[in-house]
Amino acid sequence: MWKKISKSMRNLLCLQPNRLLHRNEVLNETLHGASLDVQWVSSHVCLEESNPCMCNHSIKNLESVEINGIAIEHSVGANGSFAHAVINMIGMLIGLGQLSTPYALERGGWVSAFLLIGLGIICAYTSHLLGKCLDKNPKSRSFTDIGQHAFGTKGRVLAATFIYLEIFMALVSYTISLHDNLITVLSGMQIKVPWAKLSSSQLLTMMAVLIALPSVWLRNLSSISFISSAGILMSLLIFISVPCTSIFGGVKPNHKIPVLQLHNIPAISGLYIFSYAGHIVFPNLYKEMKDPSRFTKVSIVSFTIVTALYTVLAFLGAKLFGPEVNSQITLSMPPHLLVTKIALWATVLTPMTKYALEIAPFAIQLEHNLPVSMSSKLKMIIRGCVGSFLLLLILALALSVPYFEYVLSLTGSLVSIAICVIFPCAFHTKICWGQISKPLIILNLTLIAFGSLLGVFGTVSSSKALVQSLRRRAHHSA
Repeated sequence: MWKKISKSMRNLLCLQPNRLLHRNEVLNETLHGASLDVQWVSSHVCLEESNPCMCNHSIKNLESVEINGIAIEHSVGANGSFAHAVINMIGMLIGLGQLSTPYALERGGWVSAFLLIGLGIICAYTSHLLGKCLDKNPKSRSFTDIGQHAFGTKGRVLAATFIYLEIFMALVSYTISLHDNLITVLSGMQIKVPWAKLSSSQLLTMMAVLIALPSVWLRNLSSISFISSAGILMSLLIFISVPCTSIFGGVKPNHKIPVLQLHNIPAISGLYIFSYAGHIVFPNLYKEMKDPSRFTKVSIVSFTIVTALYTVLAFLGAKLFGPEVNSQITLSMPPHLLVTKIALWATVLTPMTKYALEIAPFAIQLEHNLPVSMSSKLKMIIRGCVGSFLLLLILALALSVPYFEYVLSLTGSLVSIAICVIFPCAFHTKICWGQISKPLIILNLTLIAFGSLLGVFGTVSSSKALVQSLRRRAHHSA
């Protein structure tokens, strides 16, 4: 039993490079037509940029295929088990969204939990649709491949655009979270720089980001994945910390949750949908399964577990802290408790583990687009500088727009709803048109309409709230 658990955890920690590899595919085949020399290996192997790095597992048989005239190697025999796929999918789904579900439930009322659960069911269904799309074209390996199969080059470019927009906006949200939690965990610390008109909290955030900055210069993707895998463990610590606050901290869950606050539903829908954002990596999971026909069951089990965890966390957080619950649950926990300090540090460290992995695809693609005659050292310098610039731009945006709930809601409503609901339904309907029943076509079209309405209303609501907050901030500063 312990051997199986250990093996599953190793697979979970080795998944992140596959996620990066997936994003490199998007860059490779979509934005500029350039190709990356990578090796396809099973989920038991971590990847470097050019060479496989062992994670106590063996490489599977590789065969060569040609994409854009460039030979790319991939694994012939994927051997991911059902249990491994479930663990990996859960690991991808649990993330930043968990911080905001108690806030969203309290603002929307306990009836809004049906929206949270409903979106979980819808996202499980759209995950199933992605698997069906991959069935129709065995050559498709990524979310953008499915987009191209459905709508040609326009579908690929549109999917890639939304993927990178989601990555960028999510990193801004992570940095805002870093800022908010850092000033709490280091409360009382004062830093002043005479020539800089910045607060102590802003300076502390800058220092934290600068500490993480060298990681974006890394070229060894195995090192990057090792750093990023810590983020999964941090998320689990945050999940555990909330019930511990009630059990060991003396905080009683005796607050009353409103029944329904309809005017808040558009804004909180973005927070809910962001919690299920993970569809861009699901095709990779499907391809790594020994028996892909069980992918639908993997989706059902994974989304059931994650939805249950989110729902329990949402109700527990709302009952514990009531109207005073913060948009990040860690900021509502009693600061003197040891479990709170652990949760705060976990929330602070999580963004610092994300930067290198998320920025690497942009930097790698840039390096491969540089002239062949350019020296590798100069390419590395240019790549590192661009990665550093992106990270500093994310920092500047996070400090300029320090409103976690509005930025996260905007990300969910503007981008995640399209990737999780609209695109999978549209891709499946287009690819399988004439081969699926009319009720299924109607269901897909209904979900496209529902997702579009939710996205539009959520984007408008969160944008207005963000603009109003910025205006109030400017007025107070004046």
